[in-house]
Amino acid sequence: MPVFRLTNELIFPNPELSREDGILAIGGDLSEERLLLAYSCGIFPWYSQEDPILWWSPDPRCILFPENIHISKSMKKFLKKGKYHVTFDSCFEEVITKCGHLRASNTWITKEMIKAYLRLHNLGFAHSVEVWFQKSLVGGLYGISLGNCFFGESMFSLMENASKTALITLADRFEFSLIDCQVYSDHLASLGAVNMPRKEFLRLLEDGLLYETLRGNWGFLNDTMD
Repeated sequence: MPVFRLTNELIFPNPELSREDGILAIGGDLSEERLLLAYSCGIFPWYSQEDPILWWSPDPRCILFPENIHISKSMKKFLKKGKYHVTFDSCFEEVITKCGHLRASNTWITKEMIKAYLRLHNLGFAHSVEVWFQKSLVGGLYGISLGNCFFGESMFSLMENASKTALITLADRFEFSLIDCQVYSDHLASLGAVNMPRKEFLRLLEDGLLYETLRGNWGFLNDTMD
């Protein structure tokens, strides 16, 4: 399959036309409108600092169904200790910046990406989960919320089980139909994420987007969870 070159027109090719490695298109911009259109079509940007913007829709797709999240016995014991507390959207910029810095040698979280997702955050579409030990931010994740779906972008951990705590809390606290994990990893699989054919993912995504944005559920984002 060819890689499509985007123009100024706000449109994407059919995700099913992606190459075998998942790349669908090149170019375009990181405007709020284009990013939201991309996610609603099952497409996301992923590229290095020196590269042009690359748009992906991999097959298979890694998905976590919140009701199927796997919490090991040891993790359940860890959570019961109450070592961390969790907040939501209290420091989005710090979370996305830490995600980028911890992958400085191999990251797609460029300055341009950070600015773009901050704009989405200010519009109420991009959200973060923060994990704290005392007064220090030790883990977290961020992503996009559309309809009844959450698109996970990245997470980080500076102390044991911090990123797991963030993801488990996200799955438990909000009524998402699915959490898009994009690409399979052993870490995600250990928490219950599975691969599924892109065609099935796109069908579930279409269903999930029929729901209203979970704006109400994010209304208590400054609450803490001990």
